[in-house]
Amino acid sequence: CCLLVGRIIFLLVFSRSEFRRRVIIVGAGWAGKTIFNTVKERGKSLYELVGFIDDDPGKLGSTIHDAGDYDADLLTHPTALTVIGRSKNILEIIEKYNVTTVVLAVTQDVSGELYQYLADSLQYGVEILPMPVLFEQLTGKVPVEYIGDHWSVSMPLEHPGTSVIWHATKRIFDIIWSSIGLVFLGVLFPFITIAILLDSSGPILYKQIRLGRNGKPYLIYKFRSMVADAEKDQAIWAERNDPRMTRVGRFLRRTHLDEFPQFVNILMGDMSVVGPRPERPEFVEQLAERIPFYRVRLAVKPGMAGWGLIHQGYGSSEDAALEKLQYDLYYIKHQSLWLDLYILGRTFIDTITLGGR
Repeated sequence: CCLLVGRIIFLLVFSRSEFRRRVIIVGAGWAGKTIFNTVKERGKSLYELVGFIDDDPGKLGSTIHDAGDYDADLLTHPTALTVIGRSKNILEIIEKYNVTTVVLAVTQDVSGELYQYLADSLQYGVEILPMPVLFEQLTGKVPVEYIGDHWSVSMPLEHPGTSVIWHATKRIFDIIWSSIGLVFLGVLFPFITIAILLDSSGPILYKQIRLGRNGKPYLIYKFRSMVADAEKDQAIWAERNDPRMTRVGRFLRRTHLDEFPQFVNILMGDMSVVGPRPERPEFVEQLAERIPFYRVRLAVKPGMAGWGLIHQGYGSSEDAALEKLQYDLYYIKHQSLWLDLYILGRTFIDTITLGGR
């Protein structure tokens, strides 16, 4: 009830135009267009777009259109923005349009001249945000495709996972939850075993090599949800409605019950309750060659539940792996006990509503 009342108050009061932050975007290239579309889609109640600033003479006065058709108030969220000036005019533009936020969406090095203009604009009390930072705040993803020279802002080398105290806290958290999970596994194991054996021939448990923290291989355990020898010594992406799944396997996946044997992996220390989903060595090698920062996923233990899993689900292609990576990097940057509890809550809801694969 409190959450509902809070949201109603926000919609009635704080979503009004006078409470929105007025935004100009420095850079009308692909990074600028991306954050334009992102604000239009996800930040309509927080930000009011004013226009672009760009030093390219050919873009001055031109109109940049969005990439989609969103339901938006055309007065405060236009479907197109104009390049209203150059960086040397930024102080005049801030004052004229009452700008409160400047988004820096340039992928090349920031020149000393532009840096000086941005520094001078601080006298107006404006907030200056690199494009990847705002993108991350609005989407819950680290934009690996749009980082450019802001990689150190988007993916710092030091994160909560480097803390000894956090590792100890995380381990205690894992032991408690895996112990509870093993109790449920013990109760359900006979019934799931009988169902699997009656439905199809083959082993009850499915074992496979996955990569853990620091790239260390380990043996993961799952209830078998596919026909025996589904891959025949060849790594194949698992699809959402995979034809190799058995009838019982389809139910196990929709309820996430096929993952329950991984509580053993968690208790042994190979996995965590929450973290990026573990991947096969073959796919890691393949994806690391094509996707920047992919090996950063190996900085933390893989998990049964994850930030990427509740937002995107299970990936079944290279494009899906890129999308999932952006969520995984966000989790690595912001991992905390409260975030883990939130992810577990969302996963529990997903389980009881049969929201799995």
